[in-house]
Amino acid sequence: MQLSKKAIGQIKKEDTLSVPAMNLLELPEKVLQFGTGVLLRGLPDYFIDKANKQGFFNGRVVVVKSTSTGGTDAFETQDGLFTLSVKGIEDSKKVEETIINASISRVLSAKEQWAEILKCASNPDMQLIISNTTEVGIVLTDDDIRQSPPSSFPGKLLAFLHERYRVFNGSLESGMVIVPTELIVGNGTKLREIVLELAEQNKLEKPFIQWLASANHFCNSLVDRIVPGKLPAIEQKDAENRLGYSDELMIMAEPFRLWAIESGSDRVKEVLSFAQSDKGVVVTPDIEKFRELKLRLLNGTHTFSSGIAVLAGFPTVKEAMVNEEFSAYVRRLMMLEIANAVASDTISYNEACAFANTVIDRFRNPFIEHQWLAITMNFSSKMRMRNIPLLTRHYEKNSKVPAHMAQGFAAYLLFMKCVKGDDGAYYGTAAGKQYKLQDDQAGYFAGKWAALDTPELVKSVLADKEIWGIDLTEFAGFAQAVTDNIEFIKSEGALAMIANGQLSKSNRLA
Repeated sequence: MQLSKKAIGQIKKEDTLSVPAMNLLELPEKVLQFGTGVLLRGLPDYFIDKANKQGFFNGRVVVVKSTSTGGTDAFETQDGLFTLSVKGIEDSKKVEETIINASISRVLSAKEQWAEILKCASNPDMQLIISNTTEVGIVLTDDDIRQSPPSSFPGKLLAFLHERYRVFNGSLESGMVIVPTELIVGNGTKLREIVLELAEQNKLEKPFIQWLASANHFCNSLVDRIVPGKLPAIEQKDAENRLGYSDELMIMAEPFRLWAIESGSDRVKEVLSFAQSDKGVVVTPDIEKFRELKLRLLNGTHTFSSGIAVLAGFPTVKEAMVNEEFSAYVRRLMMLEIANAVASDTISYNEACAFANTVIDRFRNPFIEHQWLAITMNFSSKMRMRNIPLLTRHYEKNSKVPAHMAQGFAAYLLFMKCVKGDDGAYYGTAAGKQYKLQDDQAGYFAGKWAALDTPELVKSVLADKEIWGIDLTEFAGFAQAVTDNIEFIKSEGALAMIANGQLSKSNRLA
């Protein structure tokens, strides 16, 4: 039996399985969603489905498929239904939940059903537009919105809004709330600027451009949830045997979820009524606090700890977190150093620690295969963007060396010890295994390690303003701590370093 509207009544209800009531499949269409990807299905569509089941939002999603690959057949066969398997750790407890999501009413192909998509503009219930077209989707091109369909996402959006304006005679009430989820800072602001410029390029009428600018709300947003997508084949089969139905669209997600949407408008809050259903949806006038917490405590911790993990021989995050020394290092790094550095007028230390605890739960997720080598991609630029500001803030508040940051930085430098291969790529060796560096500074470090001993290398690299933007040797004791830790790793290993809390001599004397 394949999942479908007809099959819903035959599915056995279990405590761990959420099955939609049949009336939810008849709710009006309120959302136009550009993208069929797993992030959208695992986060915004998750919130909308949850709200519908609680009686808050009472609306469904029309999905626009813009890419040329694949079809809409599975969505048609399953009447838009799909299964979301939520698996991981939350509040230090193992979570396994299965949800049949009924938020999607239909999926329309932009290439083949553009006229049908434009018809949605005449639906007075349609008030919200969501997108995830990847970062390259929000770009200005020389697009003609009169094409069927326009080639770019901003072009398609503009054509839809223009049709909306025409149908409702430019009424303020017909304006839309537009929330892009692409992973770029200021995604809503950038999309608005592009759409307005594209309207000028297409020589659209001035009253429409005024309506476009004044009646529509483009909201910046930040999304955070790991949605790996399809389950491994064996797990998929086991799940289908247990549930009693097959599902071509089944996906998995971690328990943690966050959708921070930037707006102080009462109108936006009214349209986003599904926010009442889950604490993971936050509508606030400023989302920078959430961006800062994610960037420093989640991404920054990954960057500080990834070199240690690779040198210690851990392939995945979950394997490293099983190790007591490593998990203790991660906790101390976040709680004792990063949280203190992040704390400010807008983020309290307690808030930072609470977020850190969710990060630890996420790192410990036994169902996600997160490879450390993948995390080290563009290691140098990540270190500069995510962690040098943390180091700077630490020294603004403290005179002592941040021991755990110094350990992470030392492991980063050792990870970057590499040689050029016959294929032109750069390779390092850790725990008896060779790995390929994917970093635009690999050649720089190969030269440094070939020419300098450890103390000279550390001073030379830390003083390089072209890489870091500042001279890191000006931070008292940091260069010595990094040097000591590198020597300790060479002689005793990365795990021994974090187990013994190796510090520089100057810091120990202090």
